Amino acid sequence: MADDNPFLDRRFDIQWNRLTPELIAPAIEVALADALAALEAIATQDRATVTLASSIEALESATDALNEAWGKVTHLTSVCDSPEVRSAYNSMLPKVTEFYASIHLNGALWDVMKAFASTPEANTLIGVRKRLFDETIADFKQAGANLEPAKKSRLEQLESELASLTQKFSENVLDATNAWELVVDDESRIDGLPAHAKDAARRSAESKGHGDAATPKWRFTLHQPSQEPVMTHALDESLRREVWDAAVGVGARAPHDNHDLIRQILKLRQEKAEILGKSAFPDLVLERRMAKSGAAALRFVEEMHARVKKAFDRECRELEEFKAAKTGSAAATLAPWEVAFWAEKLRKDRFDFDEEALRPYFPLDRVIEGLFAITERIFGVKAVAREKGAVDTWHSEVRFYDLKDVDGRQLGSFYTDWHPRESKRSGAWMNYLITGVRNREGRTPHLGLMCGNMTPPAGDKPALLTHREVETVFHEFGHLLHHLLGEVEYKSLNGVNVSWDFVELPSQIMENWAWEPEGLDLFGRHFETGGSIPDALFAKMKAARNFRTATATVRQLAFGKMDLELHLRPKRFVDADLDAEIEKLLCDYIVPTNPTAPSTVCRFGHLFSDPVGYAAGYYSYKWAEVLDADAFTRFKERGILDAETGRAFRKHVLSRGNSEPPEALFRRFMGRDADINALLIRNGLVEA
Repeated sequence: MADDNPFLDRRFDIQWNRLTPELIAPAIEVALADALAALEAIATQDRATVTLASSIEALESATDALNEAWGKVTHLTSVCDSPEVRSAYNSMLPKVTEFYASIHLNGALWDVMKAFASTPEANTLIGVRKRLFDETIADFKQAGANLEPAKKSRLEQLESELASLTQKFSENVLDATNAWELVVDDESRIDGLPAHAKDAARRSAESKGHGDAATPKWRFTLHQPSQEPVMTHALDESLRREVWDAAVGVGARAPHDNHDLIRQILKLRQEKAEILGKSAFPDLVLERRMAKSGAAALRFVEEMHARVKKAFDRECRELEEFKAAKTGSAAATLAPWEVAFWAEKLRKDRFDFDEEALRPYFPLDRVIEGLFAITERIFGVKAVAREKGAVDTWHSEVRFYDLKDVDGRQLGSFYTDWHPRESKRSGAWMNYLITGVRNREGRTPHLGLMCGNMTPPAGDKPALLTHREVETVFHEFGHLLHHLLGEVEYKSLNGVNVSWDFVELPSQIMENWAWEPEGLDLFGRHFETGGSIPDALFAKMKAARNFRTATATVRQLAFGKMDLELHLRPKRFVDADLDAEIEKLLCDYIVPTNPTAPSTVCRFGHLFSDPVGYAAGYYSYKWAEVLDADAFTRFKERGILDAETGRAFRKHVLSRGNSEPPEALFRRFMGRDADINALLIRNGLVEA
């Protein structure tokens, strides 16, 4: 079976239709055995003759086949979840986790690495080889290679336990999201909803056997394209409250309650940090990132908060006063299910701008075409779609593209999967399946993907996106470009394998082109008439860009502060009422409401759906936003479609992966360190 197992097939065109759950365990067992044999060969070599090729480079390639096989499995859990896939994944998760954790705790392997470190060859390494050597040695040390055997054994147990607990957290969020629906049979309850949202809700109901053309019903779920229009536009406050109550309960109520899982995860992460000689998990995680320590990351969050707090408080008061003026009542704290609703009314009132007016100008296919056109202009690469059906995919909606350089050379390929399904996790993300390299033999292509849960097509209308969804598409493609344009000799240093607080720079900088007229002109066309966005509508869109921007900024800072405080001081939260402690922690960071809205902690997959993930690193979104706002000023100076600037960004950032420290890459592009004022200026929070 192993010889014909598609999970072990390393060909570039993956045969997704053959990746069935019963083949997962046999494939991973074989891949694990092969990887163990490769590690054994490295560990048992003669220390007197060890070389870069036989040690560091051999370790670099020892797990390639396992990485690719397990990558296919984990991807299926994200886009094609089922009881069979979930069971097969969970049966192998402990073994895979234990294996990866054991690599840097293998004493014999560590001895080989240390033996090479003392050779003349090691002392003469330069460039990317020196970077690989330094990063490999740092990986071993940070993982506990110098620990005594009992502590190593405990670390391996911790990694396995964290993998199981975080997987269960993720499953609870998905299951809780899918478990809830609301079917409405009174059309008056959905007054105020945009036509596309009503149509989508009606079709959703019919797909589940509720209603028909003569007696329509409307079904709502907790997937974002269904939930958001209700919270923003529904005139029926009871409907908004019902949806809000369900949303805040995701992961927080039986049978999908994540409270105890969070406590266990925090305790295990703290124990891991202490075993490795750190006082707290953030200091372990951030030691080799740009922030360097938990205290430095928290200081960044708190200093940014201090810069915008006055504007945040003003925006909160303005919203309360606006509602009071419109309803003839005294100004008072809003209910949490009122905030988005009244904020949208205030925006319409202040700017005469309805975000829904933009939706007809953003059909998904044209957004994708415009994104590719912009990419071709500034980075010199062309995305070419394969014919539908020419490449096997995991779902009929998935599309496949090749990315080619200006000379026709294939740089890589990627899949796109844009619409919600019950078997698909929420949110939007980029991932990679194969990482190529550039070496003496040439360049091997990369394979990646980007997924989302965007507004789906409605009847005979195409998928019409909100502008925020457009930004998300651009964001994920920025990540994908970072992967596909990697030109580094070693996989572990290539593409998105960079410091976590640098990884969001390529994604966030791409969002800027969705705000500039030169960019929008390439894709913002009415799906029926083909007309461009009217000047008056664009002017309103730009004027409203910084509407409640302090509130949006503080919301992200709240996530970052919660993350860092949970991990810097876990005992405070583990031994007390988790929700109450978070509420006290964030009292100055959240929009005041009555009742106070529960935190997102129980559904915060960024922090708790992976043994590490964004844990102790969520601040990096805002950190990288500083980098992107500053870096984009160079494009603004030369013209946002300037090819020379784009090629410089590709050369110094997108292609370099982790071949150098991120600070050095940023300086090479900008000629200086980042300026925090660039973000505050862009957000209208300080004067230019």
